[in-house]
Amino acid sequence: MSPIDNEALWTLVRPYTGEQHEVQPTTRGNGSDVTALVNCDDGPVFVKACRNSPGGRRASIIRERLVNPYVRPVSPALQWHAADDEWIALGFEVIEGRSSDFTPESRDLPDVVGIVEQIGELPLPGKADEWQETRWDRFADEADAQLFRGKTLLFTDINPDNLMIGYGRAWAVDWSWPTHGAAFIDPSCLIVQLIAAGHTPESAEYWAGSCKGWTDADTRAIDAFAAATALMNRAFAERNPDAAWLGAMADAAQAWVDHRKR
Repeated sequence: MSPIDNEALWTLVRPYTGEQHEVQPTTRGNGSDVTALVNCDDGPVFVKACRNSPGGRRASIIRERLVNPYVRPVSPALQWHAADDEWIALGFEVIEGRSSDFTPESRDLPDVVGIVEQIGELPLPGKADEWQETRWDRFADEADAQLFRGKTLLFTDINPDNLMIGYGRAWAVDWSWPTHGAAFIDPSCLIVQLIAAGHTPESAEYWAGSCKGWTDADTRAIDAFAAATALMNRAFAERNPDAAWLGAMADAAQAWVDHRKR
């Protein structure tokens, strides 16, 4: 049985939704067992759920629940959460928006950069004190890894599907693994995504230049992070050779490194 058809899940959340008239599975939130738009008595709601068993998905959905009150200026609001021995579920407000366009001629680029800058300006919640960003550490030496430290709240999962454009505003959705670290990390993640979308490294860095975390960063720290990012993406691509998008990200990250070495 598919998780989307699991009656125990929908019984768990029914006190928060009322009668569920339609459940539309979505592809958003790949780190969850279930993501769906639910039309119900209490209005539409976006539901994310995962099995309540030890592991990354459970830890991720708990972290997303904890961070939501602090990121609502840039993210859909969490309306309720529910859990039992089998499932953990989150219910978010439904937003009217679309995936952003990262390509060079896109009119979305000012909004994309604006939302990354907004994220960088959010206060770091006390709950995030233990969420130090370390994912790039094993691709850098110890001294360089220290350059990635900081007390800026980080999103890191920057891609066109997670930065959504609506009428008059934009959102960052799917806060599956917020961390804290150096302020230049989110703008740097955007740079790699822009290069993968067709920008030259020069163009990508131009757009990142609208973010204070980028403009205030030490050049050595950015160089170290670019090198670590290239190694990380190449490792992911080699581990999953059939995933063409991982190869594209590895190529984009290497193009950025090559640009910075000139």
